[in-house]
Order: sequence, then structure tokens, then C-alpha cells
Amino acid sequence: MKTIVYLVCYFLYPFSFLFVRKRNRYVFGSFRKSFNDNAKYLFIYTSLNRENIDAIWLSLSKETVRQVRKMGLKAYKTTSPKGIWYALTARYWFFNAYTSDIMFCLSGGATCINLWHGVGIKRIEYNITSGPLAKRYRKEDWRDVFFHPESFRKPDYVASSSPFQNKFFSSSFRIPEEHCLMVGYPRNMILITTEEQRRDFIAKYEPSETAQMAEKMKGYNRVLVYMPTWRDSQLSLFAESMDLPKLNKVLNLNNELLIMKPHANVSAVLPQSSFSNIVFFNNTMDIYPLLPYTHVLITDYSSIIYDYLLMPEKDVILYIYDYDEYVAMRDFYFPYDENVVGKRVHTFDELLNCIDSHDYHLDNVDRQRIVQKFWGDTAGKDSSLLLLDTIPQLK
Repeated sequence: MKTIVYLVCYFLYPFSFLFVRKRNRYVFGSFRKSFNDNAKYLFIYTSLNRENIDAIWLSLSKETVRQVRKMGLKAYKTTSPKGIWYALTARYWFFNAYTSDIMFCLSGGATCINLWHGVGIKRIEYNITSGPLAKRYRKEDWRDVFFHPESFRKPDYVASSSPFQNKFFSSSFRIPEEHCLMVGYPRNMILITTEEQRRDFIAKYEPSETAQMAEKMKGYNRVLVYMPTWRDSQLSLFAESMDLPKLNKVLNLNNELLIMKPHANVSAVLPQSSFSNIVFFNNTMDIYPLLPYTHVLITDYSSIIYDYLLMPEKDVILYIYDYDEYVAMRDFYFPYDENVVGKRVHTFDELLNCIDSHDYHLDNVDRQRIVQKFWGDTAGKDSSLLLLDTIPQLK
């Protein structure tokens, strides 16, 4: 059945080049049929601020379409007659990863803008040299090519953040450097906007659980958030490197809360036990509106560190318990030590002592060095506004 679906897709793809595409029609979509990440924030901004643009969210999920429509925004199921029509007649496609975020076989002739989902130092796409994904991009096995055509459909443009990142994205996606648009990421505006604007956004576009969590977080002296990267070899594991009862005891004594946020690619079975000071975040929710209410990020090799550093006065703990193993599976494009900041800990006991002693203050000079390197002139800017102003200038 899967093979038949893909054969139909390949049959339809050439016909998608025949449609006249309207320059003022933009379609948006995201991975896992959800309403999230950079595409979500750009879509909301476009819908509210550009009356001359016909902005439509497309998803294969009926539930996601209902969710977006409840917000008073325009959305259709991708495979519905209107969804297909809008996909075929939109001049610009915006997505978080690949054209499959909308539908690959309808993308011919569209200007495809990949918003991506993280500046960082890990090799991605065609720059990957080790691990399972290297087979796809290095060997281009016919099965991978056939069943993942979206991976080999180069975007016309990629959202970038600085000259430093342009070189990385250019080689990763095999596009000219001038097609890397230095606009930053739309999702980061929620991190640096005013408190009033953030609360208004949460009330209008986030589930009620988000506002409830924001209020809950106010009752603690500090809030920490653990956001590790995903590991090719540990897709079903999360927090295996932590003694949660022991950690909860320290947090309780200090009146601190720890939010545990698995990577979206991890389908982990979470612990059944409940803890007074540890919360496991629902992966279907967007954590970005809540990050400004946290004080410390615990991470490892994840690109979340670069977004988090855009917020002043925040601290970072780098919990790199499996550094050698991870590097063997997924190497870096840039040296790790030179391109991260934060208190490094290598064992759970070190992590526990660090949390308990609050020995993780981040030097502001180091913070600014990394922010300038990875974000350049886009730091603190409204990325949605920058991107939309750039679109008319594209070929």
C-alpha cells in the first residue's frame, strides 16, 4: 500500500508545475501533522498583520485543522479539495523541515522556504558523516530516495541567522549562500517580547494548560527545564541517566521545579511515579511560551541552547554524560567546546551538586560572544517581520 501511495505521488508531482501560483497566497505546514514551531509563529503573524496575503495552514490532521480554525485562522486538510487547490496555487510554501510538512507531490513550481528548527553545531542533512542518517545522504540508497523524496527536494531558501550559520546551511542543503535568508527564527519572538504580549498570545493561541503551567511556575524559587537532544540509538529512552527520587528531594528542599521535556523525536515511556517537584511536559504542547518563566536550562548538544541564550539573565547547565558515545554517532560541524557556554557536568552526582549549590551562573561576556556568533544582527529582531519584508525581493 505504501509503495502505491508513493507511486501516485510521483505521478502527480510533474502536474503540480502546471498551475499558476498566486504571489499573495502563502501556505504553511509542520512535521507530525501538528501546529508548531517556526511555521506556527510565522503563520499567526502573517494572518494578523498582512491583510494582502492569503495565509492558509495545511495539515493531514483533521484535529490540527479544527485547532487552528478555533483560533479564527484559515486552515484546511491537505487532501481536501480546497487544501489541494491552495497547495497547488500558493506561490510560497513555508515549512519547518521538508515539503512533506505540507505534501511533496503538490510542491512543483512553488517557492519553498525551509524555516528549519534550530541553529547549532551538529551536522545536518548532506553534512552528516556518521550515524543512521549518513546512509540516506551519503549513499543515497534507492529505498531512501524513493520513500523520502522530500529529503532530496532542495528548498529554494532556508531561514538562517548569521553569516556563521549561512556557510553551514548552504552546504547542508546544497543551496547558494545567498539563498540563506538572515532573518532569525519566528518562534523566538515569544521569548523576548513583553510580558503583556506574551500573556495575550498564550490566551489566544495556546491551550489552557499552558497558562495554568505559567501560574504554577510562579510558586517556586527557581524553575529548571531539561531539554536534551535526541539520540539515534536512544529513541525510546528519556532521563535514564537520572535518579529522579534523589533529584526530586533536592528540588523539594530548595522549593524548585524541574520541567522534563523530551525531544519531539523521542517516543519514550515516561516514569509512572509522580514527583512533587518534577513535571513531565506534554510533547503535544509548545514549550516556547513557557521558557521565559524558567531560570535554568539543562541540555547537552541540543540547539535549544542558542534560542535560550537570547533571553538575558538565564543560566545553562550542560549535562554531557555520554559525550564520547554521542560524538561517535553524530559528529559536529564546529568544535563543541568553542561554541557552547554553560556549566559542564558529566555525571548525575555532578549535576545534582550543581543544582543544589546553584553553581551555574553564566558569564555575560561568554553569552554575548555566542549570541553574536550564532544570531548576529538578527538577535532581538522580529523575525516574522524581517522574513515577510524579504519575500517580495526573492526571485
